[in-house]
Amino acid sequence: MEKEINVLDELNKGACMGMDAIHFILDKVKDNHFKEILENQYNEYQTISNKIKELYPEYSEKKPHETNAMNKAMTWYGITMKTMTDQSNSKIAELLLQGTNMGIIEGRKLLNNKNSNEEVNKLVEEYVTMQEKAVEKLKTFL
Repeated sequence: MEKEINVLDELNKGACMGMDAIHFILDKVKDNHFKEILENQYNEYQTISNKIKELYPEYSEKKPHETNAMNKAMTWYGITMKTMTDQSNSKIAELLLQGTNMGIIEGRKLLNNKNSNEEVNKLVEEYVTMQEKAVEKLKTFL
C-alpha cells in the first residue's frame, strides 16, 4: 500500500507542476492555436490529478502531495526569467518540452519499477502517454 501512495504522490506532483507551468506561461502565448493546445494539456493534467484524488482514499486518509509554494515560486521565477527577452512560440515550447520530458522520465521509472498494483500502473501509463502526445504537439512549435 505504501508503494501505491508513493507512486500516486509522485504522479500528482508531476501533474500539478505541469498545470503550474502552463498557468504561469499561458499569458505569454499570443498564438491562439498554441494557447488552445496548452489549455487542453492543462485540462489533461487536471483530469489525471482528479483521478489520483479519487483513487487516493483507497490507500490513505491523507490527500495526495502537490507542489509546495517554494516549487511554485521557483517555476514561476524560472519561466519569467527565461521568457523575459524571448516570448516566441519556439522558446515557450522549448521550456515546456523540458518539463514534460522530465515528467515522462519519472513516469517511465515508476512503470519500470512495477512496484504498484495494476490500477495504479494503468494511471501511470495514462500519464506517460498523455505527456508523450504533448511532446509531439509541442515539437511543432519549436
